[in-house]
Amino acid sequence: MGVSKRAVSAALLIVALGCWTAGSWIHIKAELAQYLIKRSWARTAPGDSKAPWPWADTWPVARMTYEKHDLIILEGAHGSALAFGPGLVSGTASPGEVGVSVVAGHRDTHFEFLRDVKKGEHFQVQTADARWHTYVVKDVEIMNSDERSGIALSAEKEQLVLVTCYPFDAVVVGGPLRYVVSLDRLAQDQPVWGG
Repeated sequence: MGVSKRAVSAALLIVALGCWTAGSWIHIKAELAQYLIKRSWARTAPGDSKAPWPWADTWPVARMTYEKHDLIILEGAHGSALAFGPGLVSGTASPGEVGVSVVAGHRDTHFEFLRDVKKGEHFQVQTADARWHTYVVKDVEIMNSDERSGIALSAEKEQLVLVTCYPFDAVVVGGPLRYVVSLDRLAQDQPVWGG
């Protein structure tokens, strides 16, 4: 008893569709979550922590724009928050405050665009009080997370540090290298483009 070519083709098509769906799920989940998160951000006021859905263990703390990218920064850089957007690392300054705000994101979703960021470019960050803050990229570097040296957290000025895993096209995840984009806040907070 032989298996027909049609049955083999159908089985291969089902397997291929399953693989595509599994591979696409993280991107689909990230986009759908951004809609709910942006809606939650629109309702956020200073001092509020409006969860984007009832069981969420994170909430929006700031909005960040760069060229065509418009992202909501979530509280916490734990796995369940990073699945939905970039997260503010606990213990670091909130964006718009004196100190260093460290924001982490996944290299294959929300922070994939960091590979194209250049020194001197501008980012806009909106805080819960609806004010916009302009940051300029001062450095882009690769750091080894296994080494003791790293991001200095005792800044006396407002800084923003964006961190993601490196290399961007790594097959194996969880390596020690991090892609780090360091930004300084400009004295004048004038949006570089519409917001």
